[in-house]
Amino acid sequence: MDTIRKGVLNMTYQIAVLKGDGIGPEITESAVAVMQKAVPQDVTLCCTDYLIGGIAIDRTGEPLPQETVNGCLRSDAVLLGAVGGPKWDGCEKHPEQALLGIRAALGLYANLRPAQLWSPLRGASPLRTELTEQGFDLLIVRELTGGIYFGDRGYRSGKFGEEAFDTEAYSVTEIERIGRVAFEAAMQRNRRLTSVDKANVLETSRLWRKTMHRLAEEYPDVAYNDLYVDNAAMQLVRDPRQFDVIVTSNMFGDILSDEASQLTGSIGMLPSASLGEGTRGMFEPIHGSAPDIAGTGKANPIAAILSAAMLLRYSLGLSGAADRIERAVGQVLEAGYRTADLAGSSDAPTLSCAEMTDRILIALE
Repeated sequence: MDTIRKGVLNMTYQIAVLKGDGIGPEITESAVAVMQKAVPQDVTLCCTDYLIGGIAIDRTGEPLPQETVNGCLRSDAVLLGAVGGPKWDGCEKHPEQALLGIRAALGLYANLRPAQLWSPLRGASPLRTELTEQGFDLLIVRELTGGIYFGDRGYRSGKFGEEAFDTEAYSVTEIERIGRVAFEAAMQRNRRLTSVDKANVLETSRLWRKTMHRLAEEYPDVAYNDLYVDNAAMQLVRDPRQFDVIVTSNMFGDILSDEASQLTGSIGMLPSASLGEGTRGMFEPIHGSAPDIAGTGKANPIAAILSAAMLLRYSLGLSGAADRIERAVGQVLEAGYRTADLAGSSDAPTLSCAEMTDRILIALE
């Protein structure tokens, strides 16, 4: 919604905030504080909390209440913390079901997961020094609403007794739309795209590869290649600098993006964006709820804060504010400040979640 005040165009945006479980509330509060400080004075962010995950089960009996879905549909963007924890293990309804549900409800089929090795954190990467000296910056584009996570599943009687099954299925349409997102992302970066599949074994991967090859003809300026997923996993460790954009299926993207996150030094550093056809998206750190450290102040808020920067850039078009956040994070890391998960890469005292947030807020000034 726009309003005119004293000749100035004032922009008001509705943000749905889904704090979730474990460390979700503390890191999300950090992200909201940084996001609010980074936007221009003529921009108003109206942030509204909604329940999701385990806490939603406790209070409403459902991991994804309809009120939450409706609130997200009314919003310009969604900021998510994390869901799940051992408290709900064995329950009939699982907190993680909410993630699949909200993605489907919002039509979010493209998951963007950047993996960047920040210069001050090179010592935290498990890679050899000669690989980290020049750093790396890659983007994994993961298909989000198809594949084995959404296929038919169940139990049946088999040759050796009871067996479980999960089915993967992909349509040409699903592959085309995620492929176009990846090619367009490559066009905005270094114009290199790697498609990851298992076409030597899986029929879905053969269709994936056939469709991607056809799309590649529409993007002659993008250097395109295919890799089997096992080789891609090996190549990420051998030399991540060879990659620019990687596009792959739901399950393969889930695995490879977590691998890439560890190469950066900590999973607590990586944000993500889930996008659909419009500008509304859902933005979240790729790490889990870490219930073992919830409330201790040990959580790293940076992934959530960088997710907020992606929200500003992709959903609200506020790239300047997003750049400010990313520069502030870089300045704080360059100054040697670290949270517990990054402590091995600096001699500076370890900061709590709140203290790291404060440092970033100061850097924004």
